[in-house]
Amino acid sequence: MWILSHCLTVLGFALCLLLIVRLFRAHRAPGVTMAWLLAIVLIPYVGVPAYLLFGGRKLKRMASRKATLFGVPGEDSAGDDSSRRTTERVLVTAGMPPARRGNHIEFLPDGEAGFESLTALIEGAKRSIHLMTFILRRDATGRAIVDLLARKAAEGVEVRLLLDALGCFRSYGRFVDPLRDAGGKVETFMPVLPLRRKWSANLRNHRKIAVFDGRTALIGGMNLACEYMGAAPNPDRWLDTGAVITGPAACDFDAVFASDWEFACDESLQPAGGIEPATGAEAALSTAQMAASGPDTPGDALYEAIITATMEAKDRIWIVTPYFIPDEALFNALMLQARLGLDVRIVVPRRSNHLMADLARGHSLRELAGLGARVFTCPRMIHAKLMLFDSDLAVTGSANVDLRSFYLNYEVQLFMYSAPDVEAVVRWMELRMAEAGQLEVAPISPAREWAEDISALVAPLL
Repeated sequence: MWILSHCLTVLGFALCLLLIVRLFRAHRAPGVTMAWLLAIVLIPYVGVPAYLLFGGRKLKRMASRKATLFGVPGEDSAGDDSSRRTTERVLVTAGMPPARRGNHIEFLPDGEAGFESLTALIEGAKRSIHLMTFILRRDATGRAIVDLLARKAAEGVEVRLLLDALGCFRSYGRFVDPLRDAGGKVETFMPVLPLRRKWSANLRNHRKIAVFDGRTALIGGMNLACEYMGAAPNPDRWLDTGAVITGPAACDFDAVFASDWEFACDESLQPAGGIEPATGAEAALSTAQMAASGPDTPGDALYEAIITATMEAKDRIWIVTPYFIPDEALFNALMLQARLGLDVRIVVPRRSNHLMADLARGHSLRELAGLGARVFTCPRMIHAKLMLFDSDLAVTGSANVDLRSFYLNYEVQLFMYSAPDVEAVVRWMELRMAEAGQLEVAPISPAREWAEDISALVAPLL
C-alpha cells in the first residue's frame, strides 16, 4: 500500500512541475500566472485538476483546423499603411481585416430597439440567416426568436443557429426543435464535457452575431433573453446596446460566423465577400473595422488595440462595462492618463449580477477615482460594452473590460471611426452618467478589504 501511495505522490509532484512549466510557457498576464501558480502549489488537489479543465487559453491544434477568419487587406481599407490610424494598423498587422468604408451603421440604444431590429431583419431576409449567441433563454424573447427563425426556414431561407454549449445548456435541445423541424440547422459550440473531440469547460464563445443575406450584420452585447431584449419596455431589463451594419464591414462578421460554424460541425460555408459600399451621401457613410479575439486568433489583437488607443488618447477615455477587472498593463495605462489630466470616466452598474466581480473591481475604481478619474455607478444593471477614445473612435461589441473577455472568451468588436457613430455613443454614455451616482473615495472596512483582495486574486481564474 505504501508503494502505491509513494508512486502517487511522485506522480502528483511530477504533474505539478509539468503544469508549472506549461503555465510559464503560456505567457499569460502576470496576475493570471500568479493566481494559477498559487492554486497549483498550495492546493494541488484542487489546482491541478482545475488547471487541466480550465487553464487552457489557446487551442493551437484546434485553431489550426479552423478556416481562415479574414481575407487580406483590400481596396476598401480606410487608407494605405501610412495614413491608417494606429489602432487599425495594430489590428491589421495581427491578422484582422482593414477598416471598411461605405457602411451604414445604426446604433441600438436599448433592448427594445435591439429586439425590433433583430425581428425586422429576420423577417426581411431573403436567402440566409446566420445567427450565433452566448445565451438563448427559454423565455418569451427566446421563444419568439426561435419561432420566427422556424417560419423563415419553412419559407426556404437558409437558417443556421450556433449556440454556445454552456450558455445555452438548457435551450439547445427540444426548445429549438421547431427550427430543426422546419429545415433550419442548429449547432452547439465547444461542448463542456469531454465526450466529443472539440470540447472545453472554460473557453466559451461569447460572440453575438447575426448576419442577413451576407450584407447586414447585427452585433453587440445582447443575448436572446428577456433581460437583454424584448418587444415591450421592461423596468427590470438590463441596459444594453448593439449596432446594425449594412455594407462591406458586414462580410467580416459573416466570415467569423462561417469559421465558427465550420469549427463546430465541419460544414464549410462560403462567407459573403466583395460587398459593394452602401449608397447615400458620403457624409452619411461610415468607416468601421471588425476585430475578433479568442483562442482561435494567433495573438491578442483586440487587447493590443485597446491598449494602443488608451495610450494614444489626447483628450478623453470613456468606458462603459458591466465588469471592470483590467489587467495590470491596462490599469496602469488608465492611471497614467488620469494622472496626466485626461477626461477618464468609467461607468459600471452599482451592483452587477456577479458579486465577486463587484468586489474585484473595488480597489481599481478607487485608485482611478483618487487620481482624478470619474467613476459613475448606475442604479440599473448595465450589460453594454462601450469604449470611447477622444472624438474619433468608439468601440462596441461583446467584450467586457475583464480578463476573461481579453484573454479567454471568443469575442468580436466593432471599431467605429466616423463622427456620427462616435456621437451616438457619446449621447448614450452621457444619458447613463446623468442618471448615475459618482463614486466617492472613502475608507472601507477591513472585512471589505479582505473580500476585495481575495476576489481580485481569484478573478483571473474565473
